[in-house]
Amino acid sequence: MRRLFAGLAAGTLLLATAGCGSSDSGASGGSSSSGGVTTVELGLIPIVDVAPVYLGVKQGFYEKRGLKLSITTAQGGAAIVPGVVSGQFQFGFSNTTSLMVAQSNNVPVKAVSNGIASTGVQGKDFGAITVKKGSPIKSAKDLEGKKVAINTLKNINETAVRESVRKAGGDPDKVKFVELAFDQMPAALDSGQIDAAMVVEPALATVKSQGGVEIASPLVDVAPNLTVAMYFTSTQYEQKNPDVVKRFQEATAQSLAYADSHPDEVRRIVTTYTKIPASVLAQVTLPKWPAEADRSSIEALEKLGEQDKLFKAAPDLDKLLP
Repeated sequence: MRRLFAGLAAGTLLLATAGCGSSDSGASGGSSSSGGVTTVELGLIPIVDVAPVYLGVKQGFYEKRGLKLSITTAQGGAAIVPGVVSGQFQFGFSNTTSLMVAQSNNVPVKAVSNGIASTGVQGKDFGAITVKKGSPIKSAKDLEGKKVAINTLKNINETAVRESVRKAGGDPDKVKFVELAFDQMPAALDSGQIDAAMVVEPALATVKSQGGVEIASPLVDVAPNLTVAMYFTSTQYEQKNPDVVKRFQEATAQSLAYADSHPDEVRRIVTTYTKIPASVLAQVTLPKWPAEADRSSIEALEKLGEQDKLFKAAPDLDKLLP
């Protein structure tokens, strides 16, 4: 609990309004209604994963259900979780491990919608361990003793990288993990500040455009069709606002389906909330946006989290999952 909430103040400083509709919520940060429209604060990470929400707003899926989203971005799910629990956001997007860590610490979070899934294909996923062109590092085993960037320590990407190292015959305890925002990884890798980076799109496409080489697909190594992240709320908000939660679930489900069937529109919308150049955009590997979370893959991730000592107690997936 302490680790999750200690980052709240720092996480708040990291947040920058991305402006997907203005907020009518006032200083309290809570949801509000005006003329039949409910404004809700949503915490996101500026990566390809969340493209469906931006598309859903553009297509009017949320507006049609009387919702107006005020979007704020953060570096990772670990910063968004305390924001949701404190009421700064009504909904958030977080990797599955962050939600399990929170739930295992009795932090009142509840997943309400699937978020994103791995493609399940080695070498063709939206996340990968990458190295600089010409690097002597050829496999995940070679990461022993090397400096590897991940967006948040003690989280899903660390767990995934550690699993890739294990599967390659290496010792994950010998890897030197450093925390770095996804959009800072390409430059850090190119300049030699780090030896490798666990990047996701669109940063992955940027790394490749610089000549970077992909050496492993960690999310695929964890489990086929891994449920990487979900949209969530606080249990208190869900109990007090079941109708708003239901409308958010319906609009998000429609948005996921739309994104899955309109890849060209996904690529275009990504340019509105990231700095990816148009020349790199075509190289972006899109994830999957299935309607439902894959429980077996989450259970596999949970076991790895226990192995990596991320949980004080086993997460209760029945209470966490939608």
